[in-house]
Amino acid sequence: MNRTSLIAIIALLGLILGWVTWFWQPDTHQPHDPIPLAATPTGGDFTLQSANGPVSLHDFRGKVVLVYFGYTFCPDICPTSLAFASQALNALDKEELARTQGLFISVDPERDTLEKLKEYGTFFHANILGLTGTPEAVAIAAQQYGASYRKQDTGSAGGYVVDHSSSTYVVDPSGKLVATLQHGTSPADVVKAIRAAMKNQ
Repeated sequence: MNRTSLIAIIALLGLILGWVTWFWQPDTHQPHDPIPLAATPTGGDFTLQSANGPVSLHDFRGKVVLVYFGYTFCPDICPTSLAFASQALNALDKEELARTQGLFISVDPERDTLEKLKEYGTFFHANILGLTGTPEAVAIAAQQYGASYRKQDTGSAGGYVVDHSSSTYVVDPSGKLVATLQHGTSPADVVKAIRAAMKNQ
């Protein structure tokens, strides 16, 4: 293993450890596997809420956007995916990073406040913005991207977990969905997908 790979692994473990320290709540979490997509993703514009007000996908025209559906109480899948995305963003040069935006969309608006989502997204990377909305608005956005999610009662203090699909959607600068990355896609392959999408103007 070369030094660069070792540093990347250490950084990834550090991110996950930090997430465990600041966000993980053992009495409300049960490890779970991603569930399949509900439908073939088609993409499309949407408007949801951030801590600083409404945000639409079209606000980021000219940038590559990474869209991910999850929730902050997620015990394992979300922090792994976001840590990989963070590693990919850190691998971009300054100009590429300025042209890339991450969107973390919570499918658990009942518990995920806008302030918590702001903190959660930026914990992983300054270019990851946390969003959510009414259950109806989240469902519309999820349907466009084929994202699936469902509550599962755990009988714990938190009451439930949310099983969900775990794809990362790559939207090109024109707003077109150009790639769907499966859970576990390496940071290097995420970087390749971002750079490929940048060529679509």
